[in-house]
Amino acid sequence: MPLVLITCQVEDAARWESEFRTHGALFRGQTITRVDFGTEGDYVGAVFHCDDLDTYMRVLESPDTADAMANDGVKRETVKILVLDRRYDP
Repeated sequence: MPLVLITCQVEDAARWESEFRTHGALFRGQTITRVDFGTEGDYVGAVFHCDDLDTYMRVLESPDTADAMANDGVKRETVKILVLDRRYDP
């Protein structure tokens, strides 16, 4: 299962989380089955578990996702995306 880590800065972490939780339909369209996330001050990190990486990335780059991020108070210039394609079990 592909994993994608996104980090960013937001205007208000509490508002971001509240709005983020309203995007279930958008996330299902990205083949997301689970999201793990955390906040520290105005920084957010989220790991998206998706079934199809190509579909996930296509929807991530869509106007619907841009609108959702703007609504959530994401500072777009701070967004970092990493595909987690390796694993280490110590």
